[in-house]
Amino acid sequence: MKKREVPASVKDERLVKKRRNQMIKGAITLFKQKGFHQTTTREIARASGFSIGTLYEYIRKKEDVLYLVCDRIYDEVRDRMEQAIDTRQGDLNSLKLAIAYYFKVVDELQDEVLVMYQEAKSLGKDSLPYVLNKELQMVAMFENILKRCVGNGVFHLNEREIQLFAHNIFVLGQMWGFRRWALKKLYTLEEYIEIQTKLLLEGIMKRT
Repeated sequence: MKKREVPASVKDERLVKKRRNQMIKGAITLFKQKGFHQTTTREIARASGFSIGTLYEYIRKKEDVLYLVCDRIYDEVRDRMEQAIDTRQGDLNSLKLAIAYYFKVVDELQDEVLVMYQEAKSLGKDSLPYVLNKELQMVAMFENILKRCVGNGVFHLNEREIQLFAHNIFVLGQMWGFRRWALKKLYTLEEYIEIQTKLLLEGIMKRT
């Protein structure tokens, strides 16, 4: 799926990247506090450290900021996962490590994850499918690990079960971000990882 380009009147690509990084950082804080619809472009400019006129040199409309925020968050999570997780191993230990690392990434980026889940629905029809497809790409990383495990005889799942199991892992990781107000009163991150991993694996390991 083709990425939607956000036009900028500034031609210096390094400057565009720098300014948009500032914009994304400021916008995440504001979207978390006030929500996308209640946040103004003037507030985003102020939080980013430049004028409203400068802001519009790097975007055309407020939705562009939300798109850049969501795009960056998914890229950050995916890049960290790809660097740390070997999807080729196909054993129980590699699956456990993948689950643990993913949950830890969500913990580190919990503000970003919360904003993404709260505000992605406000994206337009030309942006939302692309952003959602990036989420499916991350789910596919877990599908690949699960398929390798099945191929190596670690456990038995059919194709539809693999797909659903991968989504379960993904959602349970995200839950640590958007239910943290309750979960952190009950569990440390390490406890959450240990218990969720145990619950996830108990059902399928009984079928081996």
